Formats: sequence, structure tokens, C-alpha cells
Amino acid sequence: MIHEPETTVVVARKEPLAGDVAGLTLQAPDGGPLPPWEPGAHIDLVLGDGLVRQYSLCGDPADPYTWRVAVLREENGRGGSAHVHDRLAEGDRLTVRGPRNHFVFTPSRSRCLFIAGGIGITPILPMVAAAEAAGADWRLVYGGRRRSSMAFLDELERHGDRVETCPQDETGLLDLDGLLGEPRADTLVYCCGPEALLAAVEERCAAWPPGSLRVERFAPKPEAGAASREAFEVELALSGRTLQIPPDRSILEVLESAGVAVLSSCQEGTCGTCETAVLDGVPDHRDSVLTEEEQRAGDLMMICVSRAAGPRLTLEL
Repeated sequence: MIHEPETTVVVARKEPLAGDVAGLTLQAPDGGPLPPWEPGAHIDLVLGDGLVRQYSLCGDPADPYTWRVAVLREENGRGGSAHVHDRLAEGDRLTVRGPRNHFVFTPSRSRCLFIAGGIGITPILPMVAAAEAAGADWRLVYGGRRRSSMAFLDELERHGDRVETCPQDETGLLDLDGLLGEPRADTLVYCCGPEALLAAVEERCAAWPPGSLRVERFAPKPEAGAASREAFEVELALSGRTLQIPPDRSILEVLESAGVAVLSSCQEGTCGTCETAVLDGVPDHRDSVLTEEEQRAGDLMMICVSRAAGPRLTLEL
């Protein structure tokens, strides 16, 4: 199996950023430069014991020597955040994969509206800095359960009234109707946060011009695992092989069992590592990475979760 290039880093600093949020500052053991990245990018932390988790980079892309991530303790999580909070210490070394970016910031229009919920502020933070540096007309609305749970408030204070901080126990839920009720052709909306927020924003932006909304999910869409699963076959154009995909296995699982070298990480359709070109056939997209426009194009798919809408797919593998 092919693996992405890996980087060894050391935890140079571990600090509390908010109630249940720990910040990690990562550096190369020899103090050298790390791979470059752009706002919206994330990395995989290989935590041992089979734990590989994705976290958004939230530092300064112009600093080649330091990566920063923030990790929310998930009480009902799968062990990654507990490992970071309870076992990871300053001086520890980690293997990191990436960076990769499926939440690209492109201030190509005159206005940017950022909407962040809770730990969803992490990919938004460097976007805000980039928008400010570019002289863009931007606004951030940042919600959380309570002020003490919201990370980076001190860093955001310098932006003044461009940032609206909305702790739910003080101001209630975000006023999405007021923010998004009127479609604006000159505005790009970037949103990251819990699924309820993303779904509500997507619903209100359905009437906006195509491409206006860009979201990033930390977990797969709830409906992704509920769709029916039929058997189909996959032709691998580069190797000339044809493999049968049964209802109870993913394309990725079948390829790995057949000894086909592929890249993968999250195996739940959120990280984008297993993105594969589709040469023929219609994918049944079940990922949480590709935009609606990219899914309609049908020339890329995430083989860890997506399937075929017909009896056969031809992939560039």
C-alpha cells in the first residue's frame, strides 16, 4: 500500500486554549522547515495504537518552522482527542502525514463571510488572517456554547467589529436567517463547525449562486451511511484488472485486499486522501469532501465510502 510522505515532528508546546481545547505547537526535531501549507489545510496525526486523526492547521502559513493545531476533547469520541489531552506531552515525537487541503480559501470576490461553530474556528483562523492581509471585505461570526469554551478569542480581538462573538448562553443560536437570508452574488461563505450548523447553513445557501458556500466537516454526513449498497464492479484502467465490489465492502477495502497500492487515511470520507479519478461510469458520492459541483462533474470520487450509481466504474488505478 502507498503511503503519503511522512514528517516527524516534536511537540514543542502544549497549552490549554479554552475549556476542553488543547493547543499543540509542532516543530521539526532539528528545527528545520516543515512542508508548506495554505489556509484550510489539515494534517494527520499518527498517534499510535491504530489512531490516526485529522486536525486543521491554525497557525501562520508564512512561518515555515511551526505548525499549530487545536484539539477538542470529544467525550464520545474514538480515542484520538483523549490521547492528545491525556497522554501527549511536550517533547514527544509524532509522525504526521500531509498537509492536504480540500477547504481552499480563495478571496476571489469582494466579500467573505466566515461562519465558525466551536472547534470549527481552527481552519477559519488562518483564512481570516489571509483575508485581512489581502485587504478583502470580510466578516466572521463565531458561535460556541459558552465564552469559556471558545478558543482564540484573544487573537480575534485585534480585528475589532469585523468579528462577532456569539456564545450561545449569552446570545442564543446564530442568526443564520439574518446572515444568509438574502443571497449575495459578490460573497463567498466559508463555514466549519458541528453538523447541525453546517446543515442549517447549507439549507439557507441553497438559493445562493452556485459555488458561494464552502464547508468543511470533521465528521461524515449523517445520511452517508444510510444509503443502499449494491454490488458493482470496478475496472482499474492502469493495471487492466477488474474487481467485484460486494454490498458489504468498500472499493478501498477490496483494492487493499487485492494488493492494489492506494492512499487512504480516515476511511470515512472526510479527509480526501483516497481521492481517485473516474474515467467511466457514474459515482454514487457519499463523501463529505467534494463540493456539489465537483460531485456533479463525476470525474473524482473518494473510494473509501463512495460507490457506483450503476453496474460498473472505471478508475484511474
